[in-house]
Amino acid sequence: MSDNEETAGGVVGRIAGKAKEAAGSALGDDALAREGRLQQASVDQEREAREEAAEARQREAEAALEADRDETRHERDRLQAEQAEQEREERIQRERAQAEQKAAVEEARTERAAEAQRATGERAADAEEQRARLDRAEDAGDAVRLEQEARRAEARADAVDPEAGR
Repeated sequence: MSDNEETAGGVVGRIAGKAKEAAGSALGDDALAREGRLQQASVDQEREAREEAAEARQREAEAALEADRDETRHERDRLQAEQAEQEREERIQRERAQAEQKAAVEEARTERAAEAQRATGERAADAEEQRARLDRAEDAGDAVRLEQEARRAEARADAVDPEAGR
């Protein structure tokens, strides 16, 4: 093969290489036969190189796809963790609000019970005070009545013995 010649690739190059090899063998031209074999080998190497390049591109595409899948899995996991954290915080807020509401209800109940107890104590004190006033009024009435009885008794005694009371 001369420096000015170009070898065709693919099927045409392979056929040309076979033809050169066959012609060289038939004519006894070892150089032409060798050139034909080299052209066939070159075509085979080009085909293998294209196949290897295609396989390499396929592997790169598969690797890129797997990397995308990994990234998607990591993003999904991150989003799930974020959502779980948000749900946990919302649950904590709900529980806190429920606890505060329960405490407020309990405090209001305690205040009502204390107010009722205070009101009951005041009513009992008022009733006791009223009884004491009634007792004092009754005692005062009794004292007036006893004093009146004493005066009458004294008046009767004076009427019986006017000199004994002096």
